[in-house]
Amino acid sequence: MVTSPHHLASEAGLRVLREGGNAIEATVSMAATLAVVYPHMTSIGGDGFWLIAAPGKPVVGIDACGAAGAAVTPQLYAKHGLTAVPWRGPLAANTVAGTLSGWGAALDVSSRRGGRLPLSRLVEDAVWHARDGFAVTASQEELTRTKVEELRDAPNFKHTFMPGGRLPREGQVMKLAALGRTLERIGKAGTEDVYRGEI
Repeated sequence: MVTSPHHLASEAGLRVLREGGNAIEATVSMAATLAVVYPHMTSIGGDGFWLIAAPGKPVVGIDACGAAGAAVTPQLYAKHGLTAVPWRGPLAANTVAGTLSGWGAALDVSSRRGGRLPLSRLVEDAVWHARDGFAVTASQEELTRTKVEELRDAPNFKHTFMPGGRLPREGQVMKLAALGRTLERIGKAGTEDVYRGEI
């Protein structure tokens, strides 16, 4: 059994299970797919927390919350005239995204427990949807509309999430080709490529 907040992600996880993958592999596949088809609520640029339990084995917890950057200090914010961490913009990103390191740690546990599907297979559905498109959900349309004014000037926001400079509409096909290429690269090079490789 799999469950996620989007049917395409759930389908990706179910495909993995049908191919003999385990629950950890199915979860990575769903997470990758959610980053594409549910972009207003999740991404590969955040954090992740895992509890992995199996009968007769100790529970494994994974804290994939990135550490603060070396230069992120109160003085950094003061230098920019800030007294608090801003909600948006480059200085809001004060930690290293831990999501992908969490996938890597979870897949290490998976391999020790018989998991055998390669990461390239686990991101396959996500890459396909990013390249070939997915239908915008009602919640993506609504959240984009409510957040557009504060995100409009964020680098690449309009280009990526407002094709043609217009708000996406429910049912409209959206493609996230750059994200698809990134996920494809991660599938081939591994999750550490984000931290130490070409990405």
